[in-house]
Amino acid sequence: MKYLITGGAGFIGSNLADRLLAKGHNVVVVDNFNDYYDVNIKEKNVRPNLSNPNYVLYRADIENKDEIAKIFAEHKFDAVIHLAARAGVRPSLERSMDYVKTNIFGTVNILECMRQYGVKKMVFASSSSVYGNCSATEFSEDLKVTEPISPYAATKSACEQLLFTWHHLYGISVVALRFFTVYGPRQRPDLAIRKFAHKINAGEPIQMYGDGTTKRDYTYIDDIVDGICTAIDYNKTGYEIINLGGGEPITLSRMIETIEKTIGKKAIIHQQSMQPGDVDKTVCDWSKAHKLLGYTPKTTFTDGIKKFIDWSNKNADF
Repeated sequence: MKYLITGGAGFIGSNLADRLLAKGHNVVVVDNFNDYYDVNIKEKNVRPNLSNPNYVLYRADIENKDEIAKIFAEHKFDAVIHLAARAGVRPSLERSMDYVKTNIFGTVNILECMRQYGVKKMVFASSSSVYGNCSATEFSEDLKVTEPISPYAATKSACEQLLFTWHHLYGISVVALRFFTVYGPRQRPDLAIRKFAHKINAGEPIQMYGDGTTKRDYTYIDDIVDGICTAIDYNKTGYEIINLGGGEPITLSRMIETIEKTIGKKAIIHQQSMQPGDVDKTVCDWSKAHKLLGYTPKTTFTDGIKKFIDWSNKNADF
């Protein structure tokens, strides 16, 4: 099978590419290598695969439909795994138009190319942020998601609706996966676990926003890749929104404590007020993923942190 991965040089995309290549598939990656974080990190993510004859890399932007159309014209894709997006809740407050252009317009460009070239399957990376400050005990897919509290979340929610429209009009099968705080090897440097681990190890202070009671449902990268791979193969219905989470909500204080214990150093904590756009909690109900995809998260938070720290120690140049 031949798959297009947009955003395939990033954290999740590069791990997914490795998995699909290991299974013998052909992988085409589109990534614009923007400077949201150090471009060298993405270069290192893709470098091991550049000599693989089953791997093709395009340095292209999903905002440029002409560029993307040329790629679709050169390859016959069995499915598109659409991960490319401007990431991050807090930066989206300052650059909201950029997020709309990339996340919404870019997604429409991909959908239109799929329609034009007859590609009938997409797996889309949505986000738990669409739930906003949900008061539910667990976040299930049937909850209302009409109150996002950041431009980033709003773009992801809008994309889910656009995907349904293209499914309804043009028969494109869609699985939209709502990822819950993914972490692990190759994690972006702006994300809390990697940033905190680096600073704690270096004896530098960390910024803790709020009183430490906010919760996140952290999901280890291998579990996310498992979920994506099963979503690629899913064909029983034409449009689904499915949560992928770790099933173990962790407070910010516990997250810091787990990193401290794993590294063997205490954190120097500078407490700050909560940031606009940040939600109080995310709690994943992954029962639908289990029912439809056979998904069960396998990596506990403690084990995941150990695996990440071990990778980090062996890959200091990342």
